[in-house]
Amino acid sequence: MAAIGKGLKRRGRLVMQAVSPPRRNAVSPPHRNLDAVPAPRPAADTYTAPLAPRLVDSPVFVLSSVRSGSTLLRVLLNSHSRIRAPHEMHLRTVHVNLSRDFTADAMRALHLDKDELEHVLWDRVLHLELTRSGKDVIVDKTPPNTLVWPRLRRCWPNARYILLLRHPGAVVTSLTARRTDPDHEAVRAEVLDYSEKLEEARRNLDPHVITYEELTAEPEKVTRGVCDHLGVPWEPAMLDYGSKDHGTFRPQLGDWSSTIKSGRIQSARGADPDVELPPRLRELAQAWGYRD
Repeated sequence: MAAIGKGLKRRGRLVMQAVSPPRRNAVSPPHRNLDAVPAPRPAADTYTAPLAPRLVDSPVFVLSSVRSGSTLLRVLLNSHSRIRAPHEMHLRTVHVNLSRDFTADAMRALHLDKDELEHVLWDRVLHLELTRSGKDVIVDKTPPNTLVWPRLRRCWPNARYILLLRHPGAVVTSLTARRTDPDHEAVRAEVLDYSEKLEEARRNLDPHVITYEELTAEPEKVTRGVCDHLGVPWEPAMLDYGSKDHGTFRPQLGDWSSTIKSGRIQSARGADPDVELPPRLRELAQAWGYRD
């Protein structure tokens, strides 16, 4: 399977140069007030750059809500001899800074803008991680990617997606239990936000859809389906993720609970029967096949 595309086979170099911290009016004469509000940016800021070549042509993204079993799916996939699924990379929070007034014009002359510069950087990070691993398929399972799936599609038109669903009531229950003195209304709003984006992705992309409940109940069946979607043969070693090195389980990089650290696939916990869901969340749960 050509998971990396032509870019991986070429030995082209990509040089990223660090920029100095932003300074207001950095090119102003000494007598000017450096605290003054900068002049409006030129119309060049509206420029939209064309897609630059990608080193990783077809990365894989797991789209899910928080507390939906994405770390379990990650370590199962990472146990495959051809799949690299690292910790959450949070690419959407990696930005470039065009620190001078003329920088945007300089980049435009190179057929680049801020978004495309960030896309090139994101792509380079994936390529670097994939090269280091010696594997040929890379999977990013950062849940907040779900909130920006249109940008992922714009960055990688040939990307592939795995949609990992979990009953919204169970997500609310898990998220509430994880937090000290939780704001229940805020928790429900967060889960609804993720769920709406998941539904958008389900309708607009062509994802391979699985559920956390099915993954824990029938892991071989579900991982076989995922492997078929990715074009790689299924490997029994995927189910023995505890015998592999997946890096440190720590906050902000994925689940770090005793359940995932056990190295064993454990049954999914259901929703608290007393949890109250907004009507829209119940509607989405039914659309995803959940009946209780």
